Amino acid sequence: MTVTHPPRLFSSVLVANRGEIARRVFRTLRRLGIRSVAVYTDVDADAPHVREADRSVRIPSYLDIDAVVSAAVSTGAEAVHPGYGFLSENAGFARACADAGVVFVGPGVDALEVMGDKIRAKEHVAAHDVPTVPGFSAAGLTDAQIATEAERVGYPLLVKPSAGGGGKGMTVATGPADLADALATARRVARAAFGDDTLLLERLLERPRHIEVQVLADAHGTTVSLGERECTLQRRHQKVIEEAPSPVVDATTRALLGEAAVAAARSVGYLGAGTVEFLVAGDRVDEPFFIEMNTRLQVEHPVTELVTGVDLVEQQLRVAAGFALELGPTPIEGHAIEARVYAETPARGYLPATGTVTLWQPGDARIDSAVETGSVISAAYDPMIAKVIAHGPDRATALARLDAALAGTVVLGVDTNITDLRALLADPAVRAGDLDTGLLDRRGTPAAPEVPAAALAGVANRIVDADAPDDRSVWGRVGAWRAGGAAPRRTVFVEDDAGRVHDTASGASDATVVGGPDEFWVHAEGGAHRLRVLSRRDASARRRAAAQSEPGALDPDLLAPLPGTVVAVHVADGASAEAGARIVTIEAMKMEHTIVAPHAGIVRLRTAAGARVARDAVVATVAPAVSEPAPVPVVSATPAHPARTDSAMCTTSVADTARPTEDVRIAEDARGAAPVPAPAPETPAPAGTPASLPPSSHKETHP
Repeated sequence: MTVTHPPRLFSSVLVANRGEIARRVFRTLRRLGIRSVAVYTDVDADAPHVREADRSVRIPSYLDIDAVVSAAVSTGAEAVHPGYGFLSENAGFARACADAGVVFVGPGVDALEVMGDKIRAKEHVAAHDVPTVPGFSAAGLTDAQIATEAERVGYPLLVKPSAGGGGKGMTVATGPADLADALATARRVARAAFGDDTLLLERLLERPRHIEVQVLADAHGTTVSLGERECTLQRRHQKVIEEAPSPVVDATTRALLGEAAVAAARSVGYLGAGTVEFLVAGDRVDEPFFIEMNTRLQVEHPVTELVTGVDLVEQQLRVAAGFALELGPTPIEGHAIEARVYAETPARGYLPATGTVTLWQPGDARIDSAVETGSVISAAYDPMIAKVIAHGPDRATALARLDAALAGTVVLGVDTNITDLRALLADPAVRAGDLDTGLLDRRGTPAAPEVPAAALAGVANRIVDADAPDDRSVWGRVGAWRAGGAAPRRTVFVEDDAGRVHDTASGASDATVVGGPDEFWVHAEGGAHRLRVLSRRDASARRRAAAQSEPGALDPDLLAPLPGTVVAVHVADGASAEAGARIVTIEAMKMEHTIVAPHAGIVRLRTAAGARVARDAVVATVAPAVSEPAPVPVVSATPAHPARTDSAMCTTSVADTARPTEDVRIAEDARGAAPVPAPAPETPAPAGTPASLPPSSHKETHP
């Protein structure tokens, strides 16, 4: 006779992740009385998630399956929660956990394998009457055959890797002339990210909206939908703002989406929390097309939690432990909106930023954060450092509360996108809910924000106070004076990140200021600013140089936009280049950054393929053809002026390449492919090529 024991929750769970999602899972574990185990790499040895866990284990990489499973076994963890990214959608990891007698908190291996391959997933759900976007698999096809199929399906086409996610490698072919370059880029990124350059091509819908559905399924035959999330606001296929419910989905369409999502989940015997993603044309919201299923918890899961009252992590744990879902009716209450806070510099094309957080103060909302005061933001991992989530009885209230929470969130010491997020929330189209996935790209790159008077006064107060005599001295007791009247207020000169020079004096200010004596970070009026102190002479020199510069003049020096590795050199040293021609491509923090010539001229290379470059290092110069300079040796240059204009550049999402000597960089949706070699550069690096020297600029950021 077989004795069936009732299910019980786990006593100990290892979280195979880092940052805000590890801390988020720990919160539920603490509430349920479950012991938490963290893993960490050397880069994260002092990270908040390590301190918050009941126990922590060092591992060489978050992608090292053997190390993670060994950590679970050695600490007595009964289950592993993978979070998102890293190994969360890796069937090999789920299989290794099962072999070690550890429960994988997620779906079964079959579901991971089917849904982890976009081509296979699309074919699978289509066979179960789930609508899909017209397209085709490029597996086994020559480029000529792909071109023929592309004509049959019709342009424009979205070219994307079959494996992986997070928007990495997605490119657009607007017509036959674009197809070859789109295929080459997508293949290179796919090889680097996932070790698999198989591509999928799909019809690109006009003004599409990205809407996804949260599902939960147990082992007892129950699969439910918890409503949709609007994830249309994206940049480079990476989500920035998410909300629940969608402002354009009515009850009828919600039921249609829910039925399609449940059908997709049931088709693979899904278990746990998952998300089924759809695209809809802007003028046909009632006609959704399946694009993929994410077999894990999503970054944006908090908005669903706030409108349903369901703790999704708790439900994951209960389902994994064998419990049946007992949710009952889950009506949507109010509206919730999430903003992702990235360490990045919007004015530099949203490039990732690094540095030390000198002050962290969360605003008044639910905030899932990866950082604290003193946290170091490196180039090793994804630049998302926090999520700010607001809830209200309606969308307008939720938007207002999110803006207030962002204004009250203080991050000093490293650039973030908080000011840009607030500008986005104020956009009339966003406020009206008139969204499409191209909206953010159409907004372009913003200018560096203006520095408010309160910020300038706050810094001036700090400088004047620091220079004031000791109050116990005779000068302190007498106070400021001069013969014939009171002493004038001292003028302070500072420069902002846009190179603008400000003269200011101390005065009333409620700004928060850290740093000094040469550089200050200040938070005022809902935004953060970095200000560098100048002497009167330097301030005058900067202003004269700005006044004497020719309007529209272009800098011949092309600068590295951030620290990274040169993966391709597209021209030969001394060659002629037209304006807009590709010069070099740098890979860093899950993106490829292609630097292009700002004008026609003769190219002189200052770096080579394979070289490491620092932020603002000169990688090439483009001089007018009429004044060709003498040949320049291939070396890495140090920028001579801190306020130099950034090079023209275009950015393509790229996967983070695993290297044997360093931990890989991971994006949100990485599916945990085994480490693979970096993509071969177009021009191989000669032996002994030096890495670029770090610049002396105030913008210096070391990799």
